[in-house]
Amino acid sequence: MVHKHITKLAKTIVDYLGWFTAAQNSEALKKNCEQVLIAFLIFAVEHKLAWENVFSVDTIRVFGKDCKSFPAAIEALTGFSVYLHEQGDIPKPLEVPHKNVILPDIYERYLLYLHQGKAVGQVFIRSSRRVLAPLNNYLEEQHINLKDLKIQHIDDFVEIFNKPFCNSTRTIYRGQIRKFLKYLYQEKIIKKNIAELLVGPRTYGDRKPPKFLRPEELKKLFGSITLNTISEIRTYAMLLLIYTLGLRPIEISRITLDDISFQLSELTLVTRKTDNPGVLPLPEKTLKAIALYVYKARPKTQLRQLFLTLQKPYRPISSNSVTHHISLAMKKAGLSASAYWLRHSYAQNLLQTGHSIYDVKEMMGHKSIESTQKYLHIDIELMRKVLFDEIL
Repeated sequence: MVHKHITKLAKTIVDYLGWFTAAQNSEALKKNCEQVLIAFLIFAVEHKLAWENVFSVDTIRVFGKDCKSFPAAIEALTGFSVYLHEQGDIPKPLEVPHKNVILPDIYERYLLYLHQGKAVGQVFIRSSRRVLAPLNNYLEEQHINLKDLKIQHIDDFVEIFNKPFCNSTRTIYRGQIRKFLKYLYQEKIIKKNIAELLVGPRTYGDRKPPKFLRPEELKKLFGSITLNTISEIRTYAMLLLIYTLGLRPIEISRITLDDISFQLSELTLVTRKTDNPGVLPLPEKTLKAIALYVYKARPKTQLRQLFLTLQKPYRPISSNSVTHHISLAMKKAGLSASAYWLRHSYAQNLLQTGHSIYDVKEMMGHKSIESTQKYLHIDIELMRKVLFDEIL
């Protein structure tokens, strides 16, 4: 019986690593995740774990002690458990013990502000808690009050805390600390806004241009789409929302039935990543795909979110699940690409059809023009044309 459970664990690890690779994560992050999961599989074999005990708190605590040589081992397992939960393989994702630590009032008020005031998702809040809890411990050990906080204190903490992580994770954690420092300044806890003083090491070399799908690859992708199952109908609608509107996976996961006007062929985006809401025109093909999903594939439920899970109990689909199903469609078409390649393809199409860089900024939901400028690197001749037209 235990052998059957170990075989199941091994298969799900292989599937997850395939999805993880398709999601275009950094090489360092991929390598660490693979090492952690292989170590966890060996651990499960040695301890003869049954499937229902794989993600228990006791199991994770014992494994954590044995896996100290791997950075962010528990975080890697948490991501794996979220994936399994979304696939319906486990009833709930892993509860990381330290995320439930109650922090001092100012920290908890900040996290509540993120959730209620900024409509930030729980994944980001949990990640913020993972860096704020050690920050609080460090400041207490050094006997530093928040009102006396200086950038040197933060730099010293970050140097210690970020040491085990890869560069992309370090950047994320610095960003979360920066947001917290900005909040402290807004609440007049600290007298100076030191958030902008927290910077990472300078990186040299040219920024890599965004990856996108060529016309023949787009034809291959959409030519491989079939609408034989509920999952395929749902995936098709999500594909078109990314390709024809440039939406992010998290924006797709937040769409509600109330955001769609079939009569006006419009989609209202109430919450975007950059707090830049807007109303976008829905192309006929995309509108029809959404209508097909709503009337033929969407579960009958009181939930207002557009995209839902396929099995009871129904719940809104997560951004990770959107990414996963788009990656599966890419893989089916024989493409090594991710959901963001489609978003980048949308930006390229806008530029090629004569839209200005400022039009692209608004349609993509970017907060600053700097975020949009990277798309000018997609094609050198196109870049020259846009630069001459827009700047000279």
